[in-house]
Amino acid sequence: MTLDRRSLLGAGAAAGLAVGVTAGTRPAMARASAPRRDTGLVSGSAIDQAPVLQQAIDAAAASGAPIELPPGRFRVGPLKLPAGTRLIGAAGTTTLEYAGGGSFITAEDTDHISIEGVALDGAYLPLDADGLIAITNARGVHLSRLTLTRSPANGISLSRCAGSVADCNITNAMQAAIRSMDAAGLELTHNDIADCGNAGIQVWRSDAGEDGSIVSANRIARIRADGGGSGQNGNGVSLFRAGSVLVSANRITDCAFTAVRGNAANDIQIIGNSCARLGEVAIYAEFGFEGALIANNIVDTAATGITVTNFNDGGRLAVVQGNLVRNLFRREHEPVDKRGHGITVEADTALTGNVIENAPTAGIVIGWGAYMREVVATSNLVRASKVGILVAADPGTGACLLASNMISGATNGSIRAMDSNGDPTGAELVQGGSSDKQLSISGNLSV
Repeated sequence: MTLDRRSLLGAGAAAGLAVGVTAGTRPAMARASAPRRDTGLVSGSAIDQAPVLQQAIDAAAASGAPIELPPGRFRVGPLKLPAGTRLIGAAGTTTLEYAGGGSFITAEDTDHISIEGVALDGAYLPLDADGLIAITNARGVHLSRLTLTRSPANGISLSRCAGSVADCNITNAMQAAIRSMDAAGLELTHNDIADCGNAGIQVWRSDAGEDGSIVSANRIARIRADGGGSGQNGNGVSLFRAGSVLVSANRITDCAFTAVRGNAANDIQIIGNSCARLGEVAIYAEFGFEGALIANNIVDTAATGITVTNFNDGGRLAVVQGNLVRNLFRREHEPVDKRGHGITVEADTALTGNVIENAPTAGIVIGWGAYMREVVATSNLVRASKVGILVAADPGTGACLLASNMISGATNGSIRAMDSNGDPTGAELVQGGSSDKQLSISGNLSV
């Protein structure tokens, strides 16, 4: 046969195509021929299948292989995860229902624990552990795309852990949805949390220190305060003694007390959160802290929008900037703490570029009694509030600068001194006129 140039090109193309198809199919053929590990689980069985599943988990972890759970609902008692466990559910259709026995899923002193795509139902059965998932002293913990419900304690409890909890749905935990104690580097992101008894997310430490956790882009709704108290419960995000924590871009609504509460938490950043319908203070930095950046948040409907307080206990040093706070209310049923404030600050704080609207007591409150030092309040807009700005007038207070603020529609004075009970006293100060050399008032506009 005579071969011309066209025949040679056609033959070469056909040969290349054949090689490409063969090469492309090899990985698929290899995957198809790989054996699937049989867990031995039986969907719908009333028998506790923890022994069968524990054996499969141990064998998979020992060989460095993941264990893929089949679809179905399985009653399971206590499971203990060894190092290297990779537990994967079947596209969200795998449910493990707690059968009782003290704890559900635990791990201790083990690294590289991964659980994804599994639903856990605690059935409100008693737990000895802190949560449906309770992990202690572990690095490389990754919990993702989990659904947890009906926990008599916390949903997820992590102690001295590093890793992430992401894209999980946690509801009906009687304590917190996610609780971290003494974190070693955690990211808590993109979780959907609702209807929990005492908290959405807790980042706490045994002793005050740097924590560095990131709490970002979570949705948190309907958090009660079943445990009572004056603020330790009922919060969307609760930080206690945990320094250098970033709380950003969360949507937090309908909490009994607070959206984001930092207690004795140094160098916290609360940035760009959307908060609505809070029973007490929406965003709180309180007690022995030094350093808080609270910026670009929206608060709509709360007893007070933002509070930076407790200079008497060492609470100091903050920037409160660019926040929008509106529709505050007074808690008339409370004997003393009725509030109705927009933003309150006390010491070593710059308060600038905020917008406050509809505060039934006062838009901005600076200091409390003798506890006020070196506050700068500039370029804020306060609208439709009873008093625009209240400033502590106790002789023991420090310096305060009020400049270039606009107060619109104040019904009981634009800038007033405040007595030790938090009530306005003395004359209108918006045009200056204070004899206190520690108080500088200039360039403010009342309309």
